[in-house]
Amino acid sequence: MAAQIIDGKAVAEALRRDVATGVASLVAKGLTPGLAVVLVGTDPASEVYVRNKARQTVACGMRSFETKLDARISEADLLALIARLNADPAVHGILVQLPLPPHIRSAAVIEAIDPAKDVDGFHPVNAGRLATGGAALVPCTPLGCIKLARTVHASLKGLEAVVVGRSNIVGKPVALLLLAEDATVTIAHSRTRDLASVVRRADLVVAAVGRPEMVRGDWIKPGATVIDVGINRIDAGGGKTRLVGDVAYDEARRVAGAITPVPGGVGPMTIACLLSNTLEAARRTLAA
Repeated sequence: MAAQIIDGKAVAEALRRDVATGVASLVAKGLTPGLAVVLVGTDPASEVYVRNKARQTVACGMRSFETKLDARISEADLLALIARLNADPAVHGILVQLPLPPHIRSAAVIEAIDPAKDVDGFHPVNAGRLATGGAALVPCTPLGCIKLARTVHASLKGLEAVVVGRSNIVGKPVALLLLAEDATVTIAHSRTRDLASVVRRADLVVAAVGRPEMVRGDWIKPGATVIDVGINRIDAGGGKTRLVGDVAYDEARRVAGAITPVPGGVGPMTIACLLSNTLEAARRTLAA
């Protein structure tokens, strides 16, 4: 039996509707959530992504503050901008689009953002709160992975989960989120001995290793849920390219119980979760 295809676009749309409802509630109380996005340079992919963020922010009833900066801007000037956004009461979420030019330290920029406005969830304070079970703004892609898994499983409690990948952006935080859901979690990676057998134990696989189709179909336990975070562009012949995930999709969907496609799976959830984080950050200002 072919796997259930988890429709990330539909789940993201439902989340955006919920966010819009929450925003309307805050607006009625006199508070309009605001998201500031900073783009340094002219990377075409980043420009498209930033435009999509701005469009969806406005569609949910939030204010969008977009700043485009020359790639030659100094680190000091960028940090000064972030300080101004930190102090601006109309801004509840701040996102600096990565990657940054080589002369600007990403860590310094991330650490300069007020943790209460860190809607990307990358600040060390939010990372620490997540690790210790505190109230944190959570990285958007890992949060999206959990929300997609919940569309298949009413509860993740007791599931054997294997996360393939150990990055600070996806692998580690998604493992911590799964632990918070009472799943039994293994973090595996490219150096794991007999990786295939480790993955084969999993009721839930989250693949976030950044290698095209690395996770093969025969690595998947029959009936398992597969969340594929990978977005890799490969040669499709004839001068064309196509997007594939970290999982060999055509193989895995014959074995899995449910699987996310690439594109159309995890990707749409990232911006939706960013909007959800911005709403949460705004709500916390009322409670402060």
